Amino acid sequence: MKISKEVKTGILVISGIVLFIFGFNYLKGQNLFDSTNVYYTEFDYNALSQSSLVTVKGNSVGRIKDITYDYKTGKTKVAFFVNEELKFSKNSVVRLYETSLMGGNAIAIILAKDGDMAKPGDVLKSEVETGLVSSLSKNFSGISSELNSTLRATDTLFTSLNKFVNDNSETGLKRTIKELNETLKSFKTTSNTVNNVLSKNDKNIADILEKFKASSNDLAVLTAELKNAEISTTVASLKNTLDNLNSILVGLKEGKGSMGKLLKDETLYNNLEGATKEMESLLRDIKLHPKRYFRILSRKEIPYKEEETK
Repeated sequence: MKISKEVKTGILVISGIVLFIFGFNYLKGQNLFDSTNVYYTEFDYNALSQSSLVTVKGNSVGRIKDITYDYKTGKTKVAFFVNEELKFSKNSVVRLYETSLMGGNAIAIILAKDGDMAKPGDVLKSEVETGLVSSLSKNFSGISSELNSTLRATDTLFTSLNKFVNDNSETGLKRTIKELNETLKSFKTTSNTVNNVLSKNDKNIADILEKFKASSNDLAVLTAELKNAEISTTVASLKNTLDNLNSILVGLKEGKGSMGKLLKDETLYNNLEGATKEMESLLRDIKLHPKRYFRILSRKEIPYKEEETK
């Protein structure tokens, strides 16, 4: 059967219209061949387009079908369809999230494990996940103010540091570094002098060390001899002597023996004192009248007389 040109033209026109309608709706995010498994949710603002994806655990399961503004509630009502094979609870949450740093958005179904199964036409609860760009936008003012404070503090620090470095007073850094440099130079000179002294007296130092070594050896020998000596016997003998001396001192204190009586007996002391006086008088008389005691010098006896006391 031969098809006329008019029929062919009509078929082409109709096919073109169908393809146009399909392509237009596809670009809007609608697919005429998708299922009518449509669900709804609401957001406080609109950040979606009709080409935005619907995902579950990062997998694409549908698209946004329609976005309308509810003038009564002031909310954005979003209609989306998913694959008919996807079954989920009506307690599941629809989350709005950013898909990239360029600002693309999509919605994800956060599946719940409890509750009845959702049916087409149900309105699901929604939430918004704060993305990186939104978070930075909200916190940029705070970050900026903190950065300004940090920069001001840094500028103050560098100003103070510069002032301290350029301070030429006695307490300044330059003066301190200069004094430290002079101290190091003096220390270097002293070190060189000490090294020269040591180098010139290496032989003397070696002799001193050798003598010290010999003295140490002698001291070690002496220590060994003292260790081997009967020091305990000597100490015991000394202790016995001290005990005897202590006994003698106790006897003297108690008036025992001749020395003790001499120290304690007042009668003996008085007798000794009287005898001493008599002896002193006798010696004085001999000195004044020697002829009285030596008859060979005088024929006439001179009687003894008590010396008058003035």
